[in-house]
Amino acid sequence: MSDAVLTISSKNYSSWSLRGWLLCKMAGLDFDEKPVDLSHAASRQELLLLSPSVLVPRLSHDGVEIWDTLAIAEYLNEVFPEAHLWPRDRFRRAHCRAVSGEIHSGFYNLRSALPMNLKARHEKFKVFSGARPDIERIRTIWTECLESHGGPFLFGRPTVADAMYAPVCTRFRTYAVELTPLLRAYCDTVFDWDLMKEWTEGAVAEPDEIVELEVEF
Repeated sequence: MSDAVLTISSKNYSSWSLRGWLLCKMAGLDFDEKPVDLSHAASRQELLLLSPSVLVPRLSHDGVEIWDTLAIAEYLNEVFPEAHLWPRDRFRRAHCRAVSGEIHSGFYNLRSALPMNLKARHEKFKVFSGARPDIERIRTIWTECLESHGGPFLFGRPTVADAMYAPVCTRFRTYAVELTPLLRAYCDTVFDWDLMKEWTEGAVAEPDEIVELEVEF
């Protein structure tokens, strides 16, 4: 058994759990997964982002407890510097931190309109007007990163930014959001990523009744 534990929520629905899990895997951390009990109302509230403080993912390692995704990224970068979770180049690193912070603290309308659901597909989905600026901003971020840094990931190789935006790729696929060939290729790169394949397999294996989504996002 590992001395590190990552508490996560549903693999099908929880975008923040996916981000934290990807970061731990990218860092090479040996950890055990601890799923929260989704039969309790408090856990369902947290999954639906209705609780006052979202406490998943939560990393416990070497006596340290961390429940914020970017804080997990910074901690892992300190403990595993050889993993290069942030780009080595100072300018790329600053850019990566900026776009990672932007998804961490914003895009609320996108999250509300297009909740993560890896099992679902909606080929004709009307996105409400409030979420469209968020979608356009993400298109711009991705285009700038890919054109500036050459792809196939946002900064060439996988970084914190890809962990942060991976759930958005799944949302765009689930709700058939229109993308340019460049951005579709980026999403395909994320879906073909071995870590994403591993997570998706776990999501597909979850029982459909794992959580009752009786509250609209």
